[in-house]
Amino acid sequence: MTLASPGASTGFDPDAPARLSTQVSLRPESFGALAYHFGNRRLVFVKSPALVDVLRDLEHHVSAREAVVAHVGSDEVEPYLDALGRLSASGVVDGR
Repeated sequence: MTLASPGASTGFDPDAPARLSTQVSLRPESFGALAYHFGNRRLVFVKSPALVDVLRDLEHHVSAREAVVAHVGSDEVEPYLDALGRLSASGVVDGR
């Protein structure tokens, strides 16, 4: 059995540069944040304060993977990359 790489179905490449979309605004909440996309008018719940930190820091790293590694333990990297892949599919994260 072969496991797909994070975001494989969305075209998200965790080893490529990424950023929080310029069309997205994050509103801090006790559970993490609400991400509102002004282009597609989609509202996304980001249910982890650490993931919010990753989103805000993405553009300061050479890859999404490096941004995740800077914020979470090694055992949490793959789940966070999966979350970024889903956020990419919804337009919250894009390349730069």
